[in-house]
Amino acid sequence: MTLQEGQAAPLFELPDEQNRTVRLQDFRGHPLVLYFFPKANTPG
Repeated sequence: MTLQEGQAAPLFELPDEQNRTVRLQDFRGHPLVLYFFPKANTPG
């Protein structure tokens, strides 16, 4: 999926480093920076 600048991100949920579920909608109305990095020993 490709987003255009200014387009809202789709709702999603992911596990954090303590394996707790974090949902995008939990941060609605707050500044948020997402940092995605490759899992160890994978290309990217």
